[in-house]
Amino acid sequence: MTPVRTPAREPVAVIERLRVEIGGRALLDGVDLRLRPGRVTALTGGSGSGKTTTGLALLGEYPPGARVTGSVRAQRGLIGYVPQHPAAVLNPARRIGALLTDIARTRVRHLPRSRRRAAARQRVLDALARVRLPADGRLLRRFPHQLSGGQQQRVVLAQVLLLGARVVVADEPTTGQDALTKRGVVELLADIARQGIAVLLLSHDRDVVRALADDVVVLRGGRTQEAADPADAPAARTPLGGRAPGDTVLDVRALGARYGRTPVLDGVSLTVAAGECLAVVGRSGSGKTTLARCLSGLHPPQDGAVLVGGEPLPGSLRDRSRSQVAAVQYVFQDARAAFDEHRPVLDQVARTAVRLRGAAPAGARREALTLLAELGLPEAVAARRPAHLSGGELQRAALARAALARPRILLCDEITSGLDPRSRDTVLALLHGLLRAGRVGALVLVTHDLRTAARANRIAVMDGGRVVETGPAERVLGAPQHPFTGALVAADARLRD
Repeated sequence: MTPVRTPAREPVAVIERLRVEIGGRALLDGVDLRLRPGRVTALTGGSGSGKTTTGLALLGEYPPGARVTGSVRAQRGLIGYVPQHPAAVLNPARRIGALLTDIARTRVRHLPRSRRRAAARQRVLDALARVRLPADGRLLRRFPHQLSGGQQQRVVLAQVLLLGARVVVADEPTTGQDALTKRGVVELLADIARQGIAVLLLSHDRDVVRALADDVVVLRGGRTQEAADPADAPAARTPLGGRAPGDTVLDVRALGARYGRTPVLDGVSLTVAAGECLAVVGRSGSGKTTLARCLSGLHPPQDGAVLVGGEPLPGSLRDRSRSQVAAVQYVFQDARAAFDEHRPVLDQVARTAVRLRGAAPAGARREALTLLAELGLPEAVAARRPAHLSGGELQRAALARAALARPRILLCDEITSGLDPRSRDTVLALLHGLLRAGRVGALVLVTHDLRTAARANRIAVMDGGRVVETGPAERVLGAPQHPFTGALVAADARLRD
């Protein structure tokens, strides 16, 4: 896909010599940025480089206690922000239809009262169509937690479009999305730029940046760089399988689940052997995350059974014993929402070993520090509260917290989607080491990234709440047998071209 490449015009937003400092540590140091209507500017860099801090600065938002110098000017119109973790900005107590209609009503107040309701609904339907979401009653009746991460992200983008934003800040907009959906988001953002809107793309995804950006700015350590981003250096392709597969440790039998009356999983069956990595791939909304939530006890299934080591697990987490909770650990896609914002990250990570394994607090802390350091989080970083860590740093802390339970099954839901290539390989290498050493019994990896899935022992492909194809990773990706798998592989190849 060819980037928009519109002629340069006067900028609608300008950042000059921006420095953001907390406790003597510079998050940004002299950043300059100009956003012009109709153009896509990509801000790239590794996890923790300052991309999100820059994007939020356009909204006038800074970390608590920050000392800010320089200037940020938005010349006209609204700034729309689509965060990496969209659930954080969606009211969990309100249905999707109500969230969108509230905004649409503010845009039709100039109309006669008798026409406002129909006009507001039409605006909602148009916005849903523009972000490629079905404009049907089922989606509008759902609450945010009943949507996948990709669907939540598109709902937030629909809100931004309803507000009539002149600048859209898209923070890792393809995080956690499959190749088909990712290509659709790229096309959507390109279409938004063609309408004269300035787009700031915060991304470490090289394929997306190459396909979409008119201008590229690289951040490293809070400073703009002229050279290529070192995070784009080729990473070692660490396999994810650990020891030679042993006995079956996870057995999922005809699992069915619903949200209200809406079926989400339909007769899902699969097995995972000890020492094995199973990658679960599929479109956003196909049921991947719901499957992981059912396995962990966060969403009780209506049908079927989940067995670990031959032992049936209660459907609800509240009914599971301490050892059963430790046996199946979940690392969420939205790591920030999984941490208590008032306590240091290190304390929360170490607490897992104390609570689920009965470890002594001092020993748990030492073990946590060792594992966090392996993930690139030294004590000086881990001792901070979550607000002072980047999304990528929090994701690595969440992985360490789950691994300290020494689970028989580790469920990882898009845990590398918010990381740059170098950090992603660090995490995958650690997962491989955990499996190889036997500290984790087996791994179920929910991912949209087929290059990551290719490193697993086996792949299960989901579509419409069902497993449509399973098999060795090399065979599934090299010679797919189901039409949907073939479409997924083809879309991934086109995005890289």
